[in-house]
Amino acid sequence: MKARRANSRDRILAAAADVARETGPGSLSLDAVASRAGVSKGGLLYNFPTKAKLMQALVEDYLRAFEQALESARMAGASSESPLATYIKLSAEHAEESKPSASWIFSAIAEDPDFLTPIKSFRRQVFERLKEETPDLKALLVCYLAIEGLRSMNLFDSDVLSQDERRLLVSSLLEIAG
Repeated sequence: MKARRANSRDRILAAAADVARETGPGSLSLDAVASRAGVSKGGLLYNFPTKAKLMQALVEDYLRAFEQALESARMAGASSESPLATYIKLSAEHAEESKPSASWIFSAIAEDPDFLTPIKSFRRQVFERLKEETPDLKALLVCYLAIEGLRSMNLFDSDVLSQDERRLLVSSLLEIAG
């Protein structure tokens, strides 16, 4: 029974991610997610009692996937690349992906003020890990905050950099990271 619940939970999360990519997270409807996942709306609500809980699970799922990608990239380039350089490259790639409207994050926060808790915790863990692995704190601070700035511009659809400027920024950060 548990495996079946986990399977339907995973299908719901995958369906929610697809619907959010297609319509934007702010326009995500529970009916559309249930239909896409092949579950009843009651089945969806059993796993995720509110839209905010579904969105929070999507964010947590994204953070887990990013952490796994970071670990995989670290293992693949363990001998030739610093952990900070790996973080910069992977984060820059993620920042290049589609730019959903930020309105969904505000509605999720309004419905559940703790929505940002896993994001804050994840960012803190990544920063602390990079701090342990990076000998130059000044370089880490500059690189980490620049990447978080790219993420914020992406989230709030306020990117003021051209493609060439973004590439220059990333290559500059990689130089700083060593």
